[in-house]
Amino acid sequence: MSDPWRKAWLAQVDEPVIDPERAIIDPHHHLWYEYGPTPNPYLAADLFDDIKSGGHRIEQTVYIEAQGNCHRNVGPPEMRPVGETEHALEQAIALEAAGGPRIGGIVAYADLLRGAAIQPVIEAHIAAGQGRFRGIRQGTAFDPAQQIGSYGPPGGPCLGDLGFRAGVELVGKMGLTFDSWVYHPQIPDLTALARACPDTTIVFDHYGGLIGVGSYAGQRDAIFAQWRKDVAELARCPNVIAKLGGLAMPMNGFGWHEKPLPPRSDELARAEQPYFDHALACFGAARAMLESNFPADKYSASYRVTWNALKRLAQPLSESEKEALFRGTAMRVYRLS
Repeated sequence: MSDPWRKAWLAQVDEPVIDPERAIIDPHHHLWYEYGPTPNPYLAADLFDDIKSGGHRIEQTVYIEAQGNCHRNVGPPEMRPVGETEHALEQAIALEAAGGPRIGGIVAYADLLRGAAIQPVIEAHIAAGQGRFRGIRQGTAFDPAQQIGSYGPPGGPCLGDLGFRAGVELVGKMGLTFDSWVYHPQIPDLTALARACPDTTIVFDHYGGLIGVGSYAGQRDAIFAQWRKDVAELARCPNVIAKLGGLAMPMNGFGWHEKPLPPRSDELARAEQPYFDHALACFGAARAMLESNFPADKYSASYRVTWNALKRLAQPLSESEKEALFRGTAMRVYRLS
């Protein structure tokens, strides 16, 4: 029997749920039929299985864009991404019918390089979301050496493009968020974008996409030193919110997915600690939220272990800080109820 998500491998680590009564909004997960180099489907039933087996108290979630996922096959090219919101809503309804948590927010793709002309597409997303559409994510992650896959428009970076900035400004004017997916060398470019679009709430995904493979392997200390400076400068932009998580992807270079045993939550927490501590110090709990980044992080750890690690990181914090990180910030930023 096939085991595309290596459930048997992940099951080798079985640990009790930490703080099981803690209410959580998971503000970053995906659903897809096919994505990336390992195109394993991950749909509502798979998410529900992870949530149930994880044992954490997940009250709501936010679906986040997966590049090219479930776009329409017909119609004007700029309108085809609306199919992603239609699919996310279908999956949300299926998850709730099965007894799972509400997918309270949907963040999907639109080509913001079209500038203000993208407004009809965003309006179509809003209509398709039936009250759940919350924002746009257009990946801009780019590695010029092509050591890992770029995730954005063909031809490279667009963060400084005037049309793109006009699109990001429009997102803010329409009361929506812009989720940003960059790689760590691009954080200064994201800072420039945030300053150019001060009225748009920009969500800084996955600590800024730290690369730890290819020529970046073995450079963790030097990368961390520069990352600290870049994140501190980004945090000076009051319109930026940080998502803390997403460090268990193979591109991060920790190599957990290649080991005989998956990591325990204490191992994950130790690796993430310096990034968590610095990002939290820069942004504060009111401008930060914890995320699972599933199933991208599932290549290395189970849902239970992932949230246990995040709970370990948050353990020394005050109750008000925990409430913000696990629930409050996501509820406010994505306008959940």
